[in-house]
Amino acid sequence: MKGDGEVGGARRRAGNTVFCLSVTLRRGRLRYLGILGPAALAAAVVLAGCSSSAAPSKTVPGSEHSLTLAAARAVFNSYVATSTTAAKQGNATQGLAVVGDAQWAIVHAQYTALATAGTQLAQYSYGTPTFYVPALAGYPLWFMVAVPVSADTDGHPGPPVTTLMVFQRYVASEQWTLDGSVVLDQPLPAIALDGDGYATAFTKTDPTLLLQPDIVGATQAAVVDQGPAAPAAAVMGSGPQTTALYAAQAVQGKSASATGLNYQWLLEGASFAQYELRTSDGGALVLYSMYLNTTTEHPGNVAGSPIPVPAEFTPLLASPSQVGYHQVTANWTYEFAAVDPPQTAHGAKVQVIGGSGAPTFGNAR
Repeated sequence: MKGDGEVGGARRRAGNTVFCLSVTLRRGRLRYLGILGPAALAAAVVLAGCSSSAAPSKTVPGSEHSLTLAAARAVFNSYVATSTTAAKQGNATQGLAVVGDAQWAIVHAQYTALATAGTQLAQYSYGTPTFYVPALAGYPLWFMVAVPVSADTDGHPGPPVTTLMVFQRYVASEQWTLDGSVVLDQPLPAIALDGDGYATAFTKTDPTLLLQPDIVGATQAAVVDQGPAAPAAAVMGSGPQTTALYAAQAVQGKSASATGLNYQWLLEGASFAQYELRTSDGGALVLYSMYLNTTTEHPGNVAGSPIPVPAEFTPLLASPSQVGYHQVTANWTYEFAAVDPPQTAHGAKVQVIGGSGAPTFGNAR
């Protein structure tokens, strides 16, 4: 199944390798074993997910900041104005210029559906934002916004949902882009702020947390791929983005089996940037992206009767004439937010508190 390749021209930052991790449970916690090849299987637990090795800027002490709260607000306001105008006009060039990474993949698919099937882009209304700006020494610069967002239908806004939006500017020569957006299904924990109102960024390998942030996604993937019986469930909480996502995929698999088809799914990492902020209790809020890759095929991948393409993926096919005589691939790009507790939190688990996904690649053959 396709992973990084399915997003075509997605704006991805070069030089960030993707790695898969194997971990084993020791006394109720995970011990890092190392970087393994994709075929490596550890005896205790192998995590299917991968994460980016991109390193953030270091947090800087004191009152000097490369990015101010006022500048972050200006970036957010500019994005809202530009993206709203682009969506109303169906202007893909303008709309894609203000997004990057996983958000680019999702928005690109939406503009593709507009071009191939006339599917209108969603319109959004934004409430009062709260800004979380880490005190960073230099590029790449980034910040997070928590804001109520309502989807407009025929000019009528729906109920607001708390959404985390992450903006990043990798180098001075590039513009700011929205690189991630996550709808929360659990409350946002209190983010630690200094006396000037700035947040603190963690590193991806911080040893003071229950899980190193760079294996949070991989641990979630193990539960989504294997279910609540997975050893990784000992440190990953149940919920809509873990055990419920596994259950939904298992139902799809049973439905396919009832018609004589095989269905496979895999939640795996993407080579997009990952973000971490310190919470007030010493833990971390971790935001990251994943691919959910699915394949429906005739047993043995032999030719048979046409396999239906899910309706939301039809506009993403390379050609409307594609027919799934052998298999149908339907892949999603997801963005998640997880709370990684400190090691000192007795009996705590990582909780995935939000997730947003959209179709980004479809293929039938």
